[in-house]
Amino acid sequence: MLPPELPPLPSLTRAEGELIDRCLEAVDLLGRINPAHGADTYPAPRAAQALARTAVELRDALALMHLRGERELHAATPARALRVLDGERRTARVALPPDGPG
Repeated sequence: MLPPELPPLPSLTRAEGELIDRCLEAVDLLGRINPAHGADTYPAPRAAQALARTAVELRDALALMHLRGERELHAATPARALRVLDGERRTARVALPPDGPG
């Protein structure tokens, strides 16, 4: 049995696509750094180092959009792209887990 087919990504400019990719990369790295979800300290410093590089790439993607005259983000389109790319699950690792029984 095949997995269900994902909805298509919305139309994005190359810079918007880069922005989405870098945002999700940053979220994934922050999820690895989050001490509330980790059991081991080994991955966190490596993820923190990679986060610095990703932040520069994220800044560059936003700067490129601005230079190209893409000065407005229409939130619904990036939100759809983030959902298709599993953004809700990926961002959940950044948040605190629910408070369990004390």
